[in-house]
Amino acid sequence: MLQEALSIEGVHRWRWWALITLLVAEAMNLLDSTIVTVAAPVIHADLGGPASEVQWFNAAYTLPFAVFLITGGRLGDLAGRRRMFTAGVTGFAVASLACALAPSAGLLIGMRAVQGAAAALIIPQTIGLIRSMFDGAELAKAMGSIGPVMGLAAVLGPVLGAFLTHADLFGSSWRAVFLVNLPLAVAVLAMVPLLPGRNAAATARPLRLDGVGTALAVLATTLIVYPLIQSSTVGWPAWSWVALAAGCGLLGLFGLHQQRRSRAGRSPLVEVSLFHDRGFPAALATSTLFFAVMNGLMLVIVLQVQLGLGRGVLAAGLTLLPWSAAMALSSWMAGTRLVPRHGRNVMFAGLAVMCAGLIAATIAYRTTPPHTYPWPLLGALAAAGIGNGLFTVPFFTTALSRVRPHETGSAAGLLNAAQQLGATLGTAVLGTTFLHTLDAGTEPAGSSLAAAQLAFWIAAGLLGLTAVTALAMLGRHLPAPDGDERPLQRLTGASHDQP
Repeated sequence: MLQEALSIEGVHRWRWWALITLLVAEAMNLLDSTIVTVAAPVIHADLGGPASEVQWFNAAYTLPFAVFLITGGRLGDLAGRRRMFTAGVTGFAVASLACALAPSAGLLIGMRAVQGAAAALIIPQTIGLIRSMFDGAELAKAMGSIGPVMGLAAVLGPVLGAFLTHADLFGSSWRAVFLVNLPLAVAVLAMVPLLPGRNAAATARPLRLDGVGTALAVLATTLIVYPLIQSSTVGWPAWSWVALAAGCGLLGLFGLHQQRRSRAGRSPLVEVSLFHDRGFPAALATSTLFFAVMNGLMLVIVLQVQLGLGRGVLAAGLTLLPWSAAMALSSWMAGTRLVPRHGRNVMFAGLAVMCAGLIAATIAYRTTPPHTYPWPLLGALAAAGIGNGLFTVPFFTTALSRVRPHETGSAAGLLNAAQQLGATLGTAVLGTTFLHTLDAGTEPAGSSLAAAQLAFWIAAGLLGLTAVTALAMLGRHLPAPDGDERPLQRLTGASHDQP
């Protein structure tokens, strides 16, 4: 009896160590996005090139990350999640080293794209592996840990990027922000044997890669994002509108292609069954809008401090600290206290608090004299960070609550793709808005304040749309696939009486 109990305890401990491994990999990918945001102006000053390349240092990572996530999830279903996870972490480490050694902006952007593609192999496997290791209350606890980890990575990213770049260790300057990935990747690879080596679920039909669907998704997304970023420096010529229209058309063609493959009994890139209930499509829209606001504003804050005020990278990183620290704290509170008690209602409270923080930030920018650091902004950003953390934990558990086992790879890929696509679009739209308004002004300090105000007002509007799509996620309930009529309550930990 004692031996059996010890065996059970050992299995339990193994699963939680495996969870830590997956969360470190999640944090490594988020860290790589936020850490480069702070260092981007320094990278541009060192390597040279047009101003639009500041946006591409991040967009070159998030764009392939977004468009290959769906394929990454499908590869996990086909070849095994642990195998694809290992390949992704290895590729990410190699690409990080290449970024650190890049002698030019063009090569750095190219290696950032390789990083993003490697990350697209990692992230879908983490959610799939978590769902294969846990169920019931433990699954809710494991999924709820994603939000706090995102918050911690958000705290460390800007501050670590600022300190590493400012410290100029061994003359490395900004290159250290990529080298920091190497020890993290090595630690994750050392723990890979703890991960389950089998796929989470079998399907009724054999799975195949959808090469045509992948090509359509990549081309459509690139045609939409590229002109949004590049046209900021060339004044929206005719080709940019043609590219946007072509991208939207190809997205429609992608949807038709997926439906035809599904009807023909061939495995599509995206499981069409995910769209039978409006809750999941609404979750994708919510993820896109929310992370567009979050990532786009982080870039705007950094650019305003460094380009507008002429402050250093350390000042930019510390400016983001209230947002990041508040996000980490509130996401922990949401996962451990608020969501188990109040369920999905916490999601809307988070949006309200975050919107209040954004409006307060616009007031801080408007009342700050030129050439003066906007100290009231720090309180506004802390409020935005609190709302950010309150939103993320219930959002992810709600969005994934109705996913069937055979849909896990596709759903994880889609949800994370929406997140990364939102980050790319936010960088493009809000970053372009800021740079265009800054260039139109006659004096950088004053123009940067006006540019930041405009970007924050646009972000507040996008957050209002996020609330609308989040409400659509909570549409009528259909019976859950496993017969449980209360999937949201099961995953969020809310009581049976919770509306």
